[in-house]
Formats: sequence, C-alpha cells, structure tokens
Amino acid sequence: MERDLTQGSVFRNILSFSLPYLLSYFLQTLYGMADLFIIGQFEGVASTTAVSVGSQVMHMLTVMIVGLAMGSTVSIARAVGGKDRAAASAAVGNTVTLFMVISLALMGVLLLCTGPITAVLSVPEEAVAGTREYLTICFIGIPFITAYNIVSSIFRGMGDSRSPMYFIAVACIANIALDYLFMGALHMGPAGAALGTTLSQAFSVAIALAVIWRRDSGIRLRRGDLRPQKPVMGRLLSIGVPVALQDGFIQVSFLLITVIANRRGLSEAAAVGIVEKIISFLFLVPSSMLSTVSALGAQNLGAGKPQRARRTLGYAVALAAGFGLIVALVMQGAAEPVVALFTDVGRADGARVVELGGQYLRGYVWDCVFAGIHFCFSGYFCACGRSGLSFLHNIAAILLVRVPGAMLTSAWFPDTLFPMGLATSAGSLLSVLICLAAYGVLRRRENVELGVRN
Repeated sequence: MERDLTQGSVFRNILSFSLPYLLSYFLQTLYGMADLFIIGQFEGVASTTAVSVGSQVMHMLTVMIVGLAMGSTVSIARAVGGKDRAAASAAVGNTVTLFMVISLALMGVLLLCTGPITAVLSVPEEAVAGTREYLTICFIGIPFITAYNIVSSIFRGMGDSRSPMYFIAVACIANIALDYLFMGALHMGPAGAALGTTLSQAFSVAIALAVIWRRDSGIRLRRGDLRPQKPVMGRLLSIGVPVALQDGFIQVSFLLITVIANRRGLSEAAAVGIVEKIISFLFLVPSSMLSTVSALGAQNLGAGKPQRARRTLGYAVALAAGFGLIVALVMQGAAEPVVALFTDVGRADGARVVELGGQYLRGYVWDCVFAGIHFCFSGYFCACGRSGLSFLHNIAAILLVRVPGAMLTSAWFPDTLFPMGLATSAGSLLSVLICLAAYGVLRRRENVELGVRN
C-alpha cells in the first residue's frame, strides 16, 4: 500500500497518483449527480429542489471532513517520506480516534438541527418536507461518510490513491442500484435518494475495512497509537482545521448563493442546485490536483527535496488551468443541453429551469480556470504546513467578492442568472492573485534563508 513518491519523474508521479484520484472524484461526484438525475426522471421540480439543496448541505459537511483529514494526509505523507514508521503509525491512530469522536458528535447535533437548517436556507415551501427527510437520513449516515473519507486520507498519505478509487466505485454502483429501487420502483422520493446514499456508503466502508484487515500496509498500529498525543494531534489539527474552515466557508458561500436563488423562486432554486452539481463534476481535475500536490509535495518535503515539491506545483497548475479553459469554452455552447439532463424540458417549469441554468452555468464555468490554479497552490501551502494561507485567500474571496457580488448581481439583474455566475468566478480570480503573492513571499524567504546558511 505504501508508495515512495520522492523518486522518478515528477510528471509521471503526478499522473499515476492523480488519475486514480480523479476517477475517485468522478465516481464520488457521479454518486451525488445520480440522485438528481434519477429523481428528475420520476419526480417533479419540488423533489429535485429538495435533493439539490439537501445534497449541498451534505457536500459542505463532506468537504469539511475531507479538509480536516488533510492534516492526516500531510502528516502521514511527511512521515512516509522521512521513513519514520513510528510517526506514521501515531498519525494514523490519532486520526482514527479524532474522527470517531467528531462523527458521532456531528450526527447528534445535526439531527437536532434539521428543521432550523431548512428554515435558514429559505427552502421553497413545496420542497421543505422532502429536504427534511433527505437531511435526517443523511445525518444518520455521517459516521459512514466520515469513515470512508478517513480511510481514503490514510491511504493517500501513504501514496496509494488506487484503493480509495475501488472503494468509491463499489459505493457508486450500489448507490445507483438503490436509487432506482427506492425512487423508481418504490417511489420514496427524496427519502429514497438519502437512503440509497447512506446504505451505499456503509457498504463501501465495510469493503474498505475488509481490505485493510487482509492487506499488509507496512504500518503497525498499537493501542498507544490510538491514545490522543498532544504533538500528533497538534500537527493534525494545525493543518486540517484551517483547511476545514476554509472549505466550510466556501460551501457556506455557495449555500448563501442558494438562499439568494431560493428567494427568487422555485425554478431559480432548481437551476442553481443543478448547476452546482455540474460544477462539482467539472471541478474533478482541480480537486484531484489539490490532493495530488499536497500528498506528493508533503512526501518530497519530508524527504528534504523542496525543488521536486515546487515542480509538482508547476505541472499541476498547468494541467488544471488548461483543463479549466477547455471546459469553459465548450460550455459556452453546451450549457442548456447539459442542464436539460437533470430535468424534464418538456414541462413548462422544466424548460424554465433549463433556461436559467444555462445562463448561470455560462458565467460560473469560468471558475474552473481560476479555481484550478488556486486549488494547486492550496495543496502546496498545506504540504508546507502553511494551510492558513489557503484559509486567508478563500475567506478574502468569499467576503470581498463572491457573496456580495452574487447579492448585487441578483438585485441588479433580476431576469438572468448569468451575472451571478460571473460573480462567483471573480471570487476565485482574487484567490489566484493572493496565492501568487503569497508564493512569491515564501520563495523570497527561502532564498534569504539559503543565503544565510551559505
């Protein structure tokens, strides 16, 4: 399971690590998109809105868990790069303890807050009941969602991005089958979508634990590794907490945009929800580059090879930005047909959703270019143990551009969602500028320190 990423071609290491990770993200996104696609075939706009809003809440929780787990990935990767098995074992053990407590606490608190969450999001009245059903069932499944993402973060820290791909593939196949059973055959609506998601996640975790039990990972966990250790927990949290907060605030900003759309009407709410799912699919490459840069960069920095870490960043930026530009150009002509996959265009309300969704997607899709760049820098900053920089540029983008921009464009352009999409993209552009400035400062400091040593 353990793989040394500090040797050989940097570009080949990026491809060999990121491609399984990319496929994992594809399957995980397909997992969520399947719910919207299938419910759109059997239910109306109200049920589609319930699932789209509920899945956005769950996506926010998931990315925050993944962000917090970045501390585990980086800590394990640095230990593996430095050939320190004891440190790697301690990081794995403390990760298990930390997230076991977090998942149970989250489940309890969120089950009590289902009603208030629905109210805060200004869910249209027709979709309130379905949203509550969806969230309640998904909140019960939080321990399974957490377990999958933690197991995946541990494997990736060891340089293995393939095993998590297999685990999510199992979950994706199970989810699609269960969706057709619960929403198609049994007509359970949003509750069926949530039940399929929760049961498939549980099945995936069971498969992952079976693999771990039978496979020699190269790391031996002792009882003492599970006991919280202040230095180990400190490293996990110092990296993971800023990333989790950053990802949480990003998702909150998107939820605020959802609230703005919800207040405009049911069709606008459905359109924005569908486009968010499409964008999460298009963000596969940027997201995979973030985790690739963090894992490869951490191993190389742990092995005392900072130049390889910087080369990893450079290649990743080129790949992510190039992909984003191609997608943005293609979507200028394909926006409506893509949105139409998720609703019945033959119905009057469905046709309106497609029109609005096409407008929003054409503006929003440029975010794929800018986010691709700042995701790569965020991965590098995490590998360097400076995840606070990622937090800084994302918060600045949210508070200064993304949310106020969406509010203003919604008020100024009440007949179209295109300017709202552009406002979201502009937030990521600000992040890129801050990342470039921060990277320049880090490089100058490194050069000064190197000159002092010489």
